[in-house]
Amino acid sequence: MIDFKNKVIVITGGSNGIGKALVEYFLSAGAKVATCSRNFDKLYKLQTQNTGKPLNVYTADVSSESDCAQFINKVIKNFGTIDILINNAGISMRSEFVDSELETLKKLMDTNFWGAVYCTKYALPYLIQQKGIIVGISSIAGYRGLPGRSGYSASKHALNGWLESIRVELMDEGVHVMWVCPGFTASNIRNVALNSKAEPEAESLLDEGKLMTAQQTAQHIVKAIRQKKRTIVLTREGKEAVLVNKLFPVWADKLMRKYYYNDSGELIK
Repeated sequence: MIDFKNKVIVITGGSNGIGKALVEYFLSAGAKVATCSRNFDKLYKLQTQNTGKPLNVYTADVSSESDCAQFINKVIKNFGTIDILINNAGISMRSEFVDSELETLKKLMDTNFWGAVYCTKYALPYLIQQKGIIVGISSIAGYRGLPGRSGYSASKHALNGWLESIRVELMDEGVHVMWVCPGFTASNIRNVALNSKAEPEAESLLDEGKLMTAQQTAQHIVKAIRQKKRTIVLTREGKEAVLVNKLFPVWADKLMRKYYYNDSGELIK
């Protein structure tokens, strides 16, 4: 079991949802935490709520390689190394491919996939030195493509495949690589999901009150990191979706159609 006290933990997308819950947990466990986000106001609020704790916040857009390089360089300047990197920053979408501008899919790949690649690339020398841990916050969409989320699904499939590859490459270096696939959780990601024109929407179509909370999700992630799990799938529905898709893929297609569309063929989720 891993003791997080004095470990340097880097979390992208830490101003909201699962990322913020992870930041707060690791600080309570005595870790030194660095996080980044595009939202300066939320980062400032997070910093002021944790005054006196070893928390460094940085404004950065993970879809920018230069922002990621600067972020990691600042972490090293302040904390000296990195023990755990959690690639959490991500965005979603809600639009059928036929209606979507290609910029929507590009933004999703740039943030969800390339953001993790950039941060990992610049943090890797320190993670190898520390025999550290790389975590990717993926999705059920990394196992099963979801209608209305073609770009999101593609980015998470890419993330899972890339992490699986580097897991094997880094085995002899002592670096552990894992990914987490939450099901539907109550977080901000759906409230800013991109529409067909690559613009964030203003509301979620799901009843957030019935979903696993960001704090509950973070607890599962922390437990998995402690135990050095290979991968975890969260929520009953998430586990069922992965299992059904593996065993009965044709049936899974029909279930997805029924779940995401109304009788008029309109996307409802």
